Amino acid sequence: MNRSVVRRGSAALLLCAVAACDRIMPERQDLSLPSAEEATQLYERHGIEADVTLSGNVVEVRVTQDARQLQRGGSLWARVGPYIYVFSPATKELFESWGGVAAVRAITVTGRGQEVARALLARNALNDVTWRRALNILGTALQEGTERPSRLDELVEWGEEHTEFRYSPEYVRE
Repeated sequence: MNRSVVRRGSAALLLCAVAACDRIMPERQDLSLPSAEEATQLYERHGIEADVTLSGNVVEVRVTQDARQLQRGGSLWARVGPYIYVFSPATKELFESWGGVAAVRAITVTGRGQEVARALLARNALNDVTWRRALNILGTALQEGTERPSRLDELVEWGEEHTEFRYSPEYVRE
């Protein structure tokens, strides 16, 4: 048999096999990433002013925390800061819109740029049910936190259970 006929036949078989795999295999996972500008715009649409950057497939959201919060609320406000952003509707939408985002890291800083706290929320840390719970805890903390600091404590506890976090020892004593 002629080698070129065998090669063409093998190539045709391989092509058919690949085409069949595409039909029987589940849809390929979307691993797209937003640009820093797209991510910034998403957070802005949700009322969050932040410096948003990408570090590989991690979106970093850097927010300046009001000095009055840190003076008045002390370590509680220092600890709660990053959870306000990682559990925000903007973060949920970011995960839903871009399949390549592995995590969101929120970092709160002072007006002078000194880090106060950070929290990293991995894409798979929450499911639909726990996302609803996170958004509920966040909403309650934002509405009632000033009058009832226990609501802020709930958000911190939830955050510490579901994220990797670090607090500056200057603001949070262990």
